[in-house]
Amino acid sequence: MTDPAEQTVEGTRVDGVHVLGAISPSRAGEFKSCPLMYRYRTIDKLPEAPSSAAVRGSLVHQVLEDLFDLPAAERTPERAEELVPRAWEKLQAARPEAAELLAQLDQDEEDWLAACRPLLATYFDLEDPRRLEPAERELYVEALLDSKLLLRGVVDRIDIAPDGAIRVVDYKTSSSPGEAYEATALFQMRFYALVLWRTRGVIPAMLRLVYLGNSEILSYVPDEQDLLATQRQVEALWDAIREARRTGEWLPRRSPMCGWCSYKQHCSEFGGEILPLPEQQPAESVDVQPGQGVDEDAAVTLEDRDVVRHHQDGAASSLG
Repeated sequence: MTDPAEQTVEGTRVDGVHVLGAISPSRAGEFKSCPLMYRYRTIDKLPEAPSSAAVRGSLVHQVLEDLFDLPAAERTPERAEELVPRAWEKLQAARPEAAELLAQLDQDEEDWLAACRPLLATYFDLEDPRRLEPAERELYVEALLDSKLLLRGVVDRIDIAPDGAIRVVDYKTSSSPGEAYEATALFQMRFYALVLWRTRGVIPAMLRLVYLGNSEILSYVPDEQDLLATQRQVEALWDAIREARRTGEWLPRRSPMCGWCSYKQHCSEFGGEILPLPEQQPAESVDVQPGQGVDEDAAVTLEDRDVVRHHQDGAASSLG
């Protein structure tokens, strides 16, 4: 189930400008986690069976997007539950592999959809959508750096306060990571903040990850030095990807993420044989139209003092 921002192409042209390539936070995160996984997914484009968790996450995202289409007073837990069947129909129409999932699981549709209800209930524990009017939802963003590397991604939600302060919000249907993995989780948000800074000239006041799996919010306040460091890391990561392309060395890296990997049968870390590189790899020079898809990636080191971790019993309604 690929996102329109999840492709990486070297040597593209955007608005007539020759660029090195394009990258998004999720794909870069995959490369940092395991270059071989990145290769299989991005270059070999090996098929992956959709996971139940991933499809359910897409469904919950769709419900939350539809929820904000309603008048504020109607954004209630009951209405959110009523939106689930229609959101499921939309998801199946847009992504046929989602419909195939239930057949593979041999699970009753009603029972499977019911598993979304606790996640939606948790959302209402963390935020009161009746008090929120997002400025943007499911916003595609891109920015071309001076190095000619194009950054791209899709932001779940952007809130703008009366004083102009920007809050960037991303929903996660998983549980929040342990402290050792907070930096990796927050890199995605710093990536988005960098893109918004480069395109709007304003550093977001707050980056917020909303974890519906365990009712936790992870917030972070970026500054200019953070975002410059993020830019340097993204550019260094892109250099590493280009070097791997040049040498053909996409080495596996064992990590806790291996438990969710679809490619273990083709990985030497698990006794498999690494597949040969495809004869035809992505072209070095390709023309693309402005706004055409690309990829999501990376991970960054954060200072513990900058991370605000908290549970919320009530609704989050301000940028503070």
